[in-house]
Amino acid sequence: MKQTFYCKYGKRFLDIVLSGLALLVFSPVILFVGILVRVKLGSPVIFSQSRPGLNEKIFKMYKFRTMTAEEDQDGNLLPDEQRLTRFGKLLRATSLDELPELWNILKGDMSIVGPRPQLIKDLHFMSSVEKKRQAVLPGLTGLAQVNGRNAISWGKKLNYDLIYIKNITFFNDLKIILLTVGKVFKRENISADGMETAEDLGDYLLRMNKISQEEYNKILGEILND
Repeated sequence: MKQTFYCKYGKRFLDIVLSGLALLVFSPVILFVGILVRVKLGSPVIFSQSRPGLNEKIFKMYKFRTMTAEEDQDGNLLPDEQRLTRFGKLLRATSLDELPELWNILKGDMSIVGPRPQLIKDLHFMSSVEKKRQAVLPGLTGLAQVNGRNAISWGKKLNYDLIYIKNITFFNDLKIILLTVGKVFKRENISADGMETAEDLGDYLLRMNKISQEEYNKILGEILND
């Protein structure tokens, strides 16, 4: 990755200006959505989750809650697709659930444009080459999001991330931001065919027979023992 003036200073300046302005402009929307989430889904209104960021440093990512906390008879949470409500689907389709991430950007945990922050678990299933995507701040949107988002394979998503970090420029970021606006209005590629929520990398690799059940279980065991 080339350390240009834009990468070192301009990108962060743009993040601060755009996220700050967006928080001001969208504050009524954020408040309104927060009230709706509280009424329809209860507390907490904000869903926070640990994600790997720059150089795999863990941070708390914030989103509006889109799922209920329904459990089975044994006290375990029901599958995501059963807890995702119609209202939650609408929030995801319009990307309104991601508005709290503007605070992550202002804080410096994230950038406007960059590889999307994945689950910590997903890192364990990535190759050493794929992990190079962590060499930059994760983004609210990215090259993979404007080229298929969740409707493309994990392999393509990770490849787009690697392509992005090799050529970070102001004009490329601006292009991605403008394309993202169009995607949001069209509500395109919210999820993969036949799936209500995004599939974890490990589950995808197992389903596509790229790893065996034994390898999958071994990695999950290592994660639990960390």
